[in-house]
Amino acid sequence: MNLSEPLKQRIEALVRSDRVVLFMKGSRRFPQCGFSGAVVQILDAVLPSYTTVNVLEDPEIREGIKAYASWPTIPQLYIDGEFVGGADIIREMRESGELAQKLGGAAGGGGEVKAPKITISEAAKRAFTEAAAEAPGELLRFEVSPRFEYGLFFGPRAEGDIEVDAGGLTVLVDPASARRADGVSIDFVDGPEGAGFRIENPNEPPRVRQLSVRKLKEMLDAGERFEFVDVRTDKEHAIARIAQAKLLDQAELERLEALPKDTPIVFHCHHGGRSRSAAEAFVGRGFSKVYNLEGGIDAWSVAVDPSVPRY
Repeated sequence: MNLSEPLKQRIEALVRSDRVVLFMKGSRRFPQCGFSGAVVQILDAVLPSYTTVNVLEDPEIREGIKAYASWPTIPQLYIDGEFVGGADIIREMRESGELAQKLGGAAGGGGEVKAPKITISEAAKRAFTEAAAEAPGELLRFEVSPRFEYGLFFGPRAEGDIEVDAGGLTVLVDPASARRADGVSIDFVDGPEGAGFRIENPNEPPRVRQLSVRKLKEMLDAGERFEFVDVRTDKEHAIARIAQAKLLDQAELERLEALPKDTPIVFHCHHGGRSRSAAEAFVGRGFSKVYNLEGGIDAWSVAVDPSVPRY
């Protein structure tokens, strides 16, 4: 690809917008590929702040940055306006200590990472206390990945750990997780699908949430208020339907788009694939409480209502 002068100027402005700039897929809070997530995790461990450019939002920048650096892949890291490398090179530089040298005063700038506030319910404390008896000498660890995937387990203390007093229970977090864990609440719940920990994190960006057919039935039986949308074709809807679901046509689409962005919306299709795509599109439009029915109407027929025809 040949860079036009206007595109080159746009890229140079982005490259020099901060001392450390990462061109990536997704954002620092929510990387959308494993390589981008790996570099974010490396940078988060040493930098309190840096700039990220989401190439998925601008196809011109996505292709242009490859020509600009003569580097065929994303992510790409720039320090002081200089191209440093992609994921593998950054990983090698981290391990050799070269990355810390390259960052110089940027690393660790902005002060020490503060201990996050973590709230643990009494039910969760009891569960952790019981589990601690099986792990003598180890402490509860909480990890939050760049993609907001959670690790909650007992393990030894590690260098750089931050100790959090969660209402009398000690929790260890690494510096990168600490930045994503502030304000987290952890509960222990026991329902029809079994017991487990429920984590609520105000830092987590909106994403499509998977909803089981049994949980959907509970919501319907309880009279909970939410929009329930069938994204299948007219023909499929005529063969089998869940009574409360509305077929997504143009009029329904326009009605949904006009609703408040915090309106709960559940999408379903035959097996869950098409509805997930529709749900992701609504997250992209700014809706924050979007659900996809796992297994679709087929799972509903198998597990909840066998009177609904399978096809």
